[in-house]
Amino acid sequence: MSDSPNHRFEGTDRYVATDDLMIAVNAAITLERPLLVKGEPGTGKTVLAEEIAKSLDVPLIPWSIKSSTKAQHGLYEYDAVARLRDSQLGDERVHDIGNYIVRGKLWEAFTSDDGAVLLIDEIDKADIEFPNDLLLELDRMEFFVYETKETVRATRRPIVIITSNNEKELPDAFLRRCFFHFIRFPDEETLKRIVDVHFPRLQLRLVEEAMALFFELREVPGLKKRPSTSELLDWLKLLGAEKLDSLPKVGSLPKLHGALLKHEDDVELVARMRDRGRRGR
Repeated sequence: MSDSPNHRFEGTDRYVATDDLMIAVNAAITLERPLLVKGEPGTGKTVLAEEIAKSLDVPLIPWSIKSSTKAQHGLYEYDAVARLRDSQLGDERVHDIGNYIVRGKLWEAFTSDDGAVLLIDEIDKADIEFPNDLLLELDRMEFFVYETKETVRATRRPIVIITSNNEKELPDAFLRRCFFHFIRFPDEETLKRIVDVHFPRLQLRLVEEAMALFFELREVPGLKKRPSTSELLDWLKLLGAEKLDSLPKVGSLPKLHGALLKHEDDVELVARMRDRGRRGR
């Protein structure tokens, strides 16, 4: 997929992209290399791929990686069990081995006539060999199907977005073939723009108070999981559903804190901190 005026990412109505993020996306398109995106969970890495596909009006082909995922799964799988069963039943399909080839996400992306955005989501969940096992296919944009003796080549090079939560280090050989971008946690101004996009009708006072408390929680030392952008949006959605004009003062914990704090230890830590803060006034 070439870097033409029709294939440049400039953000969307629903996704606030910073300048450096847009530069990274378009650089990866120009270089025809995968874009490796890192950042803490909840900063919009997966949504980025969805919005690139919408912006460029091409299909999104998501491949969610698990600990058991192998690179071969992205190419194709041969269903030998189904073929054996059909042969026992006398099914005529057994004479064409192609009937038992299950196409993977890379095959789907390579053969999309309109081009595509291929999302390889959370690559760091897989075995350490997984990224290296994809090097050749992502470089050459082709692979060989041994059972049918055919080569599958990309008709239009897909835009490849790879996300990682940094659960494990990725091999150097793989990193060399990617354009890298780290999505930093948004500053207050950017976060306000994100909130405005999603909740334009929320009371300004409520948004200001909620964001102030949100940033306060993120700075609490010792949290196991700091609340993220996506969790702030969930919290504001709940607060908006209750038609609040401002945050109610309800004890030591924020109202509906379960949208922000996801560990019992964090809940207790914040409660103790806020109790001490009230007693010290």
